[in-house]
Amino acid sequence: MIPPGETIGILGGGQLGRMLAMAAAQLGYRCHVYAPEADSIAAEVCAAFTCAGWDDAAALAAFAADCAVVTYEFENVPVGPLAALGHTPLLPGARALEVAQDRLSEKTFVSGLGGRPAPFAAVDDAAGLAEAIAAIGVPGILKTRRDGYDGKGQWRIMAPADAVGLDLPATPLIYEGFIDFRAEFSVILCRAADGDVRFWDTPENVHQGGILARSTVPGSTLVRDEVAEARALARRVADALDYVGVLTLEFFATEAGPVFNEMAPRVHNSGHWTIEGAITSQFENHVRAICGLPLGDTGLAARGVVMDNLIGDAAHDWPALLADPANHLHLYGKAAARPGRKMGHVTRLVLD
Repeated sequence: MIPPGETIGILGGGQLGRMLAMAAAQLGYRCHVYAPEADSIAAEVCAAFTCAGWDDAAALAAFAADCAVVTYEFENVPVGPLAALGHTPLLPGARALEVAQDRLSEKTFVSGLGGRPAPFAAVDDAAGLAEAIAAIGVPGILKTRRDGYDGKGQWRIMAPADAVGLDLPATPLIYEGFIDFRAEFSVILCRAADGDVRFWDTPENVHQGGILARSTVPGSTLVRDEVAEARALARRVADALDYVGVLTLEFFATEAGPVFNEMAPRVHNSGHWTIEGAITSQFENHVRAICGLPLGDTGLAARGVVMDNLIGDAAHDWPALLADPANHLHLYGKAAARPGRKMGHVTRLVLD
């Protein structure tokens, strides 16, 4: 057990790290952020900040020496350099990063645990793409295997002709068949080191332009009917990784049951509603888990919850949002509102 008063290290300096640090401070912990970018909204609320590259072994070692435990706020932290952390525990472990960073590895791993992803095939060149389209069919979506998020690094293939002459990046790719789905949802859990697992209510999610726009709890009947099977898979994933902390798996609800989309080994945008909408938020329970504290109650704090992301200029509507006393507004402190940039979120509790 790591007692309050110790320092938690956070790899990454964005809004998830910011909200983790705020939850940690409430429990009496200090936080130390490590990020390559000097402009860090997480560092603004932390006790210490190391601005250095991921390949700076000396900086990583000095950072780790100041921390009792290290966690991460996004899954694209390079795994190799993390050896510089030495004996300071990294939770969740590096294996979760290795699986989640590569879409092919992720889908293969989940398939091996009985999960059902969309049909997929590795693509390394134009010939490989033609073979994948012939095997899986169209429509489909071509994605980079690494680093893509919020719809980035993706190309829709609606007909075989769409792939002809496509300027493919010099990086491994994956082709996935489209899924005829009725709804999207995510399963969010927290696992303690002793194997204790807690699930939050399952949000139904709506995406716009590849970016999460709204999460609603509880989800529709379409989603609720598939939660048990999806949770069972999520628990198998967490156990197989000997996972510690918050883990999110995203699914499509289909006529044939839940289809796995992707996993995030961290706190997740679709769980932001838990700050006001659950008895214990995803951020607090992540801190509890990595510090060896008992996990908190994940039950709903209201009859229902709706969380909307504030993307780009939508954050400028803060006066109107604050004028509604039912709204809980979270602005992330980012300087410039750009199209597609997550600037904050607003949560509304349904009390009656």
